[in-house]
Amino acid sequence: MADSKQDSKTQDSNKTTESNGSKKPISAKQSIKESSAKALASRHIGKLEFNFPIIPTLVCLAIGFFFWFSTPPGDAVVMVNGEEKLIKGISQDGWRLLGIFIATILAIILKIMPIGALSIVAISIVAVTCVTAPTMKASMTNSLSGFHESLIWLIAVAVMISRGIIKTGLGRRVGFFFISLFGRKTLGIAYSIVISELILAPVTPSNTARGGGIVHPIMRSISHSFGSDPENNTQNRIGRYLALVNFEANPITSGMFITATAPNPLVVNLVADVTGGDFHITWGQWAVAMLLPSLVALFLMPLVVWFFYPPEIKDTHNAKQLAKSELAKMGKMTHLEKVMLGIFGIMLLLWAGVTDLIGIKMDPAAVAFIGLSLSLLAGILTWQDCLSEKSAWDTLVWFSALVMMATFLNKLGVIAYVAQHLEVGIRGLGLSWFWACLLLTLIYLYLHYFFASTTAHVAAMFAAFYGVGIALGAPPMLYALMLAAAGNIMMSLTHYATGTAPVIFGSGYITIGEWWKMGFIMSVVNIIIFAIFGSIWWKILGYY
Repeated sequence: MADSKQDSKTQDSNKTTESNGSKKPISAKQSIKESSAKALASRHIGKLEFNFPIIPTLVCLAIGFFFWFSTPPGDAVVMVNGEEKLIKGISQDGWRLLGIFIATILAIILKIMPIGALSIVAISIVAVTCVTAPTMKASMTNSLSGFHESLIWLIAVAVMISRGIIKTGLGRRVGFFFISLFGRKTLGIAYSIVISELILAPVTPSNTARGGGIVHPIMRSISHSFGSDPENNTQNRIGRYLALVNFEANPITSGMFITATAPNPLVVNLVADVTGGDFHITWGQWAVAMLLPSLVALFLMPLVVWFFYPPEIKDTHNAKQLAKSELAKMGKMTHLEKVMLGIFGIMLLLWAGVTDLIGIKMDPAAVAFIGLSLSLLAGILTWQDCLSEKSAWDTLVWFSALVMMATFLNKLGVIAYVAQHLEVGIRGLGLSWFWACLLLTLIYLYLHYFFASTTAHVAAMFAAFYGVGIALGAPPMLYALMLAAAGNIMMSLTHYATGTAPVIFGSGYITIGEWWKMGFIMSVVNIIIFAIFGSIWWKILGYY
């Protein structure tokens, strides 16, 4: 063995190269140097060539170039109920920005590059093309204007705070605690999952982190304890049912709080934009408005899933024991867990508007910064934790880009143009504002089959659909809530509809057919729940 190693070394050191028909020996060091250089060059060229899919990229570029070089639609006179109505056309800059926006959204859907990288590209293009301002300096300022939005910082900071819930183990403790209480039956475990989702939702703005990162591992542990594993073809014992509940709870809790998922603050921002800044939805208003219909949906969902995909195992005494065992291993609540729980409570009270009683109105983003500051001061989080929370910084970048483009599409009249044409089409059906808005909401919801990102869907379509409803006479708060609810219900439709979906789908408990069937059924059930309980509750609250 030693001889063979020595021979190998000798051969390496005596490598030769052909030069003018003669062989010249080269050193091992030089050989390694040349090999490394070639490998580096190869990797570098590979990145240049294959960093993104060529055909989808060309499609997006073609769309951008089409809008750039084509003529925008001009003014149009249309007939509405026997009367002429002038629809003002789109400016050249507005038309070109629309092309950049559509190309960006399509690139996100096609996953040409990570959404953050695409957003940087979009910001750069908007800046250098001067579609938002006549000078480069003003255009650059406009391109970065999205970073000024406090709601964007709210989400980024809240994502960092949610790291504290995971780091301290508070999230796992909450999940196992409720399972230890209600884990005698499979249905009890299902409701434990639902309650865990609900409690974590207000301070976990990443629904993927909540449903996929905190709750899903607990659900898998329970399934494995009952021998339910897709690798052994035993997923139907209990795992499939719990996985469906795990996922279907996620869209419902995401709709309950502005801070429960990333697109919700975007909805708030777009509502303010479309109404010219005259209408704002506060954290407390959103939470109260969504409370009753969402609680009904959370209560009925495990029963609906049970009806279509009942588990083979109905009694689950082992789950209760497993939860108690895990809690025993964790021991008593640590000091940091208690502090994290206290910070959690303070943030909820401030977001709910408790300081309004003493004449102090807290901005939601300020509350998030207070929570983060307390987490840092208490030693729950370190600055390195914040820096390593990549999803927070990623969200900050792509959210800012999408908000910026959506804002200037509105300022340049593009949203108004689309909304007016949609309004004309809906008015032609002769529907009242209520039925017209209901139709628009259903269209808005089920178009999500064509989207792989809830944020992309909201950014692309919310403003136009909301603008039409307002033009048709819909009460601003009522219609905003209808579309906001639809924007979360639609997450249940497919296995790619939101970030949580591929995490749970990837565990193998649910087939595509089962997922799509249950997703559609739950969308219908949730629509009915919000149509009945939502309309009654919102009437009581005086929103119409």
